[in-house]
Amino acid sequence: NVKEYDLKALREKIAIVLQKAELYSRSIEENISWSKKDATPTEIKKAAQIAQADDFICNTTYGYYTLVTEGGHSLSGGQKQRISISRALLKEHEILIFDDSTSALDLKTEAKLYQALEAECPDMTKIIIAQRIASIKGADRIMVLDNGGISAIGTHAELLAVSKIYQDIYKSQLKEGEQFS
Repeated sequence: NVKEYDLKALREKIAIVLQKAELYSRSIEENISWSKKDATPTEIKKAAQIAQADDFICNTTYGYYTLVTEGGHSLSGGQKQRISISRALLKEHEILIFDDSTSALDLKTEAKLYQALEAECPDMTKIIIAQRIASIKGADRIMVLDNGGISAIGTHAELLAVSKIYQDIYKSQLKEGEQFS
């Protein structure tokens, strides 16, 4: 019960990654290590690998030492989100909340991210707030919200069978020629 926790202790267990990534006018390495000042280069690289950021970082002119402009304007939206995800993963929290924080990622990169999270952080509780069904399709439990309330709860398959709202969202996101399942 979260009410039984000391507020500071509870906050230490949770990492939140927002859709709009906050980056600072520092190197990529410093932006990632913001959550853990004593992080080693190996820890920073591992967090970036899980977040699917390592490849693009290594392809920049100075790698992890590349300077980021204020607000991250020198990076794409997906790159900023992956750096923010790396920062959250670095501290190894018990609970990770993604608040639409993969919205700028292509579906392939997002799928790799979730596979890496499952493989590298299997015991971490992940709460994913998303508008794309592809982002939450593999979740243990999905809550469908409608007008500020919970409309349905279940797995992807269960919701496809019983929730008209979920079915409508899913159908609207299907590509031409895909099957409804």
